[in-house]
Amino acid sequence: MANMPKEPEAFAEQVLKMLARHHPDLTLELVGPGELLVDGRRIDLENLRRLVAQAGDRGSDIVEDYLEQMLGGEAVEAELLPFEFAKRLVMPRIHPVSIFERLSEEQVAHVPFVNDTVIVFVTDLPHCTVSVTVEQMVRWRTNPEELEILARNNLEESSREVELRIIETDEGGRAALLAERDGYDAARLLLTDLYSNLAPEFGGDFLVATPARDRFVAIAPDPSPFVEKVQRRVLKEFKRLPYPITTDFFYVTLDGIAGTRAA
Repeated sequence: MANMPKEPEAFAEQVLKMLARHHPDLTLELVGPGELLVDGRRIDLENLRRLVAQAGDRGSDIVEDYLEQMLGGEAVEAELLPFEFAKRLVMPRIHPVSIFERLSEEQVAHVPFVNDTVIVFVTDLPHCTVSVTVEQMVRWRTNPEELEILARNNLEESSREVELRIIETDEGGRAALLAERDGYDAARLLLTDLYSNLAPEFGGDFLVATPARDRFVAIAPDPSPFVEKVQRRVLKEFKRLPYPITTDFFYVTLDGIAGTRAA
């Protein structure tokens, strides 16, 4: 991390100094080893710290860009968009339920999902994404179920040109990988045609791992040594990558998606 400390608390202190330098009008407070209070708004810095860890010598630039997007006018404008314009920008993201340890569950529009995760809805803007709030949802005269249908449809539309890469391993395993890195790789678990597209590759039901937002790997339930190898990789990526989701596999069947720790 160029010019950025590796330890969470030191990293947060450095970000605080950068914010104070560029935005002296803001009220800032360090409220935890990796959390800031910015004008009363809690900002979790763990994902930013992980992003910087992946950025090589561009650490400071990553932080500057992140702060600009977070505090920029585009994020504020997102909250004021009329539904007729915003509805084509609403997208789904899968998050662990632990996201509500730092966000108010009552204020964020979402629906429950399996594996201790939730589907959160975001407005996808050119330079940032902003979570849809319950207040916005009420103003738009819609509800979480309708937002989910809308978000899934938008995801389908944005994924038409996405290609899955199929690989075979020495262990006899077979995997399908997604690596668009557009912020929605893991969310593509929600695609309607996922089962029909991949079941022929795996001979039926299959597992999907989404250790982080930009990771998606589908594998057959057998052979066991290959599944165990993928599980070890998932554990490492969950601990290392920004925007972690879950270490558990999702079990994809013709009837839908189930969560299973046994997998």
